[in-house]
Amino acid sequence: MLTTLTSSRPIHFSGHETFPLRQMWLKKAFDQAASGRLPKSTFTDDSAIALFGVGKNMVSSIRHWALACDVLCETDEDSSSFVVSSIASEIFRDGGLDPYADNPTTAWYAHWWLAGKGNRATTWRWLFNHVTAPTFTRQELEGPLEAYARKLLPNKKLSSATFSRDLETCLRSYAPRSGSGSPEDFAEPLLGELNLLQEVHKGQYTFRRGPKASLHNALFAFALIDFWEDSANNVTSMAFETIAYGEGSPGRVFKLDEDSVAERLIALEDLTDGVLAWRDTSGLRQVHRKKGSTKELRVEMIRKAYE
Repeated sequence: MLTTLTSSRPIHFSGHETFPLRQMWLKKAFDQAASGRLPKSTFTDDSAIALFGVGKNMVSSIRHWALACDVLCETDEDSSSFVVSSIASEIFRDGGLDPYADNPTTAWYAHWWLAGKGNRATTWRWLFNHVTAPTFTRQELEGPLEAYARKLLPNKKLSSATFSRDLETCLRSYAPRSGSGSPEDFAEPLLGELNLLQEVHKGQYTFRRGPKASLHNALFAFALIDFWEDSANNVTSMAFETIAYGEGSPGRVFKLDEDSVAERLIALEDLTDGVLAWRDTSGLRQVHRKKGSTKELRVEMIRKAYE
C-alpha cells in the first residue's frame, strides 16, 4: 500500500512479503543492474526465481528492500526501469566499499533510510521516532500505529492485519523471533547486528540506547547532513536538542545517549574539514554549517565511514 501525501513523505506499508532484510539481498539486486539500470520486469519474469536464487515472494521482497534502502530508484525518464543510486554503486560494485555487505556501516546506512527517512517504511520511522515506552509488545503497538496511519490517511480504507504484519516484520528485522525452530527467522538479518532492539521476554521488546560502537562518526555525519537538508536546509545552525531528540534526527534514530551525541558532534569539525563545527558558548550548544552544497561532503562521509 503506497499513498503519496501532498506535504510530507509517502506513507507506505507492506511490500516486503513479511521477510526481513537479509545480508546479501541488496547486493543481489545491485548485481542485476550491470549498466546502472534494471528493467522492472527483472523481478516479475519467469526467470526471476532462478536469477535471484530464491522463491517468488522473496524476489518481491528483494525488490522492496532495494528500493527502500536506496539501492534502486524509480525515475521519471524511464518508467520501465529502475536506476542504481550513486551511493549504492560506491558500496556494492566489485572493488567497492562493501560489495558483500559485511561492514556494519552498510547496515547502519540501510537503517537510516528506513527509520530516519522512512523510505517505503512508515512503520520503521514511526517505531524509532514515536515509541517511547520502556518496553512494548507488537500487540501494544498495533493500535497506536493504526491510529497514526488513520490520522495521516483519513479517507483511506486501512486493514488492521496490514499493520500487524508490518510491525511483526519490523521487529523481527532487528530482533529475530526467539524460541522459533524456523531457520527463516535467523537467516542473516542485516539489521539484527545493530543491537538497536532487544527481546527481553518472549514477545516483549526494548530499545538499546547507548554509544553504538559500530556506528562510524562519518556515517553519523552523513545522517546529520541528510536530516539537516530534509528538515531545516535554509538555516546555518542547529541546536543540540534537535540533533539528539528531533523527529528523524540521528540521535533519535540511532538511539544514542546525550553524551554519545555530544562526543560525535565535537568530532565533526575535524571530520568535515570545518564544514560542520560544534560550538558550546554560554550554554548554547549548536552545530554550525558553512553555506554551500553538501552533495560532495555526503559522498566523502560515506567513503570515510568504511575506512
